[in-house]
Amino acid sequence: MVLGHESAGTVVAVGPSVTTLVPGDRVALEPGIPCRLCCFCKSGSYNLCTSMRFAATPPYDGSLAKFYVLPADFCQKLPDHVSLEEGALVEPLAVGVHVCRQANIALNDSVVVFGAGPVGLLCAAVARAFGASKVVVVDINQARLDFAKSYAATGVFNATYDKDPKVNAKRIVEEFELGDGADKALEASGAEMSIRTGIYVLRSGGTFVQAGMGQGEMGFPIVDVALKEINVKGSFRYKEGDYRLAVELVAQGKVDVKQLVTRRFEFAQAERAFEETRKGEGIKVLIRGPE
Repeated sequence: MVLGHESAGTVVAVGPSVTTLVPGDRVALEPGIPCRLCCFCKSGSYNLCTSMRFAATPPYDGSLAKFYVLPADFCQKLPDHVSLEEGALVEPLAVGVHVCRQANIALNDSVVVFGAGPVGLLCAAVARAFGASKVVVVDINQARLDFAKSYAATGVFNATYDKDPKVNAKRIVEEFELGDGADKALEASGAEMSIRTGIYVLRSGGTFVQAGMGQGEMGFPIVDVALKEINVKGSFRYKEGDYRLAVELVAQGKVDVKQLVTRRFEFAQAERAFEETRKGEGIKVLIRGPE
């Protein structure tokens, strides 16, 4: 099947009923087409639509192609000063936007982000853009933590300090002066150790949002969730408004996605690009479109 779901492109043709776009417009492609009819779609939470047709999710082909057909309302027009490369990174940025909206991040919040991969880094950047005063990024890869510190984090923590999640949580709270605990914890790694640490690091009444995909079942500190009245939420892709907000954050210079790009490949080198990504080399790898 054809891969690809993080893409931007130039409109070459539009249907007779399209009034919002013309050939030559540059757009970020939102890669999921919902049914538009179910209760989830009608409420704006079309990411939960059970009939979603999502790019590169079997049996639907992805966007790594010379031409790609998409409904006009799922093409977000890019301002003139926003590049196609930035447009391609709107998709993971929209994921970060949705995570932060799920957490209701507000001015002066303290936030701990678990995972310094692309989604975790973008969660940190969006949290800062939303007004969080402290954003601590946690990972076991020191190189990625170093990047996170230079990118959006106000502090970083290497979780290899201890194998006990309670010890790591206590250390994070003390080292970054989080008082009774962090206001919000955003989990973008899917690792059980990080998930447990995320619950322990929160203050009573704090909010935990799970975005990372890990094992289907794992240990979870349910007693702490109950005793501290933790708000636990999931986060899946993005819903109404997230993609538009992601474009605006880039356009207004509030989130810099260009820093995440570590390699660029020509279209004919796509296989090499995926191999590099599989090895975990770099942060974001871009594939240029075909001529």
